[in-house]
Amino acid sequence: MESDALFTLGEPAGAPASPAGADGFAAVAEDSPLPVRMRPASLDELVGQDHLLAPGAPLRQLVSGAAPMSVILWGPPGSGKTTIAHLVARATDRRFVAMSALTAGVRDVRAVIETARRQRRSGGPPTVLFIDEVHRFSKTQQDSLLAAVEDRTVTLLAATTENPYFSVISPLLSRCVLLTLQPLDDAAVRGLLRRAVADERGLAGALSLEPEAEEHLVRLAGGDVRKALTALEAAAGSATALGAGRIDLATAEQAVDVAAVRYDRAGDAHYDVTSAFIKSMRGSDVDAALHWLARMLVAGEDARFIARRLVIFASEDVGMADPDALSVATAAAHAVEYVGLPEAQLNLAQAVIHLATAPKSNSATTAIGAAIADVRAGRGGPVPRGLRDAHYAGAKGLGHGTGYRYPHDDQRGVVTQQYAPDDLVGTDYYRPSQHGAERSVATRLPLLRRIVRGLPAPATGAPAATVAAGTTGNGSRPTGTGGAGTVHEGGSDAAGEGQQ
Repeated sequence: MESDALFTLGEPAGAPASPAGADGFAAVAEDSPLPVRMRPASLDELVGQDHLLAPGAPLRQLVSGAAPMSVILWGPPGSGKTTIAHLVARATDRRFVAMSALTAGVRDVRAVIETARRQRRSGGPPTVLFIDEVHRFSKTQQDSLLAAVEDRTVTLLAATTENPYFSVISPLLSRCVLLTLQPLDDAAVRGLLRRAVADERGLAGALSLEPEAEEHLVRLAGGDVRKALTALEAAAGSATALGAGRIDLATAEQAVDVAAVRYDRAGDAHYDVTSAFIKSMRGSDVDAALHWLARMLVAGEDARFIARRLVIFASEDVGMADPDALSVATAAAHAVEYVGLPEAQLNLAQAVIHLATAPKSNSATTAIGAAIADVRAGRGGPVPRGLRDAHYAGAKGLGHGTGYRYPHDDQRGVVTQQYAPDDLVGTDYYRPSQHGAERSVATRLPLLRRIVRGLPAPATGAPAATVAAGTTGNGSRPTGTGGAGTVHEGGSDAAGEGQQ
């Protein structure tokens, strides 16, 4: 390709270049896609990035050309990265070159830089180099930009949907200002849809958009205004073909081949579906749980909300029956933040399957609930003297730490000692179930309590208990627990004992 060849988003590789517009991008024609026709003509028309639009903010300086700073725009699809590039191209008399990392190579980048260097020496205009999908450049390709960005031979404007801290080399990142664009909220997408219906660049008021159809398009967009406008254009084409003067819900559904999910994120359906989702997992109906997950995802529910519910459920309803459940749910929540939708639906589905099929126990829920109830009822009392902090000067004179027994000094790793306040001695909050990995805890716990509380041994003929304080339900031993000081009194903690 030519060193300063232009590209148009959406054109296939190898397609003939579109006629160049005055701003360095392909000219907008009457038959251009609706998202292209509706691109903001000025910074004041940009919607949804208020945190970047304050007076004197880097984005305003970038568009106005007040400061020749290199910038990396990081944000999800449809958040306005390419729109900002168009505004930069139109706003100043700088030479503007646009290329895509999908098709450009090192030779193309070096050619642009060499041309910019010659023009700069001859007193020509400065060059702004826009690189879309910059995360697709290899390390070598990114390295080729460093010197030119450093000495401002070119002002780099790069766009990426990937986290630049992982996808852009550190030397290039340190030479640029990073601007993070946020997904558009529903109100912003709704406003842009209404603008497209009324604006001369859009539908010019030829059709009306019914509220139910509008809400359907907003939900489908998921913060991606390009997706919303593309769906609107398809629905408008269907309505025009039918001779209708309005776009109703049925037309919008038919145009994008996705049925509107009866789900209001601010209404009763939101709480009903969420309740059904939780209760299906609690009831171990994995198929129903996946249905409700799909219902929420298709309806545009915030994936972070779903992830939070999974993290809560992992402790509330699975708990000690499968201690790994919390790690799985937390990892899914992290994946939602790190990967984002649509791919993160796979992580959510994996977590839902794990939680729905896991053995269940609400012992952690009931234990903390009972303990909190006692505290609120005023039960408790002073910290036992032997447990008080004895590290500061004068503490020993107050008797702090006196009589404390260090469990690791006992070969069993457990000693008889009062840990609870006086009026709670002997209170049992935690009552383990016989499900999954918690079964082995239920076996060990009576002996642990007997030793700690100094109770007599069980009557002859009673089932022998096993103390293996450092073992888990599948026979593995976490780092730093158990070891040579662990005592077994009858039986063994066999591998697989916690399996249901």
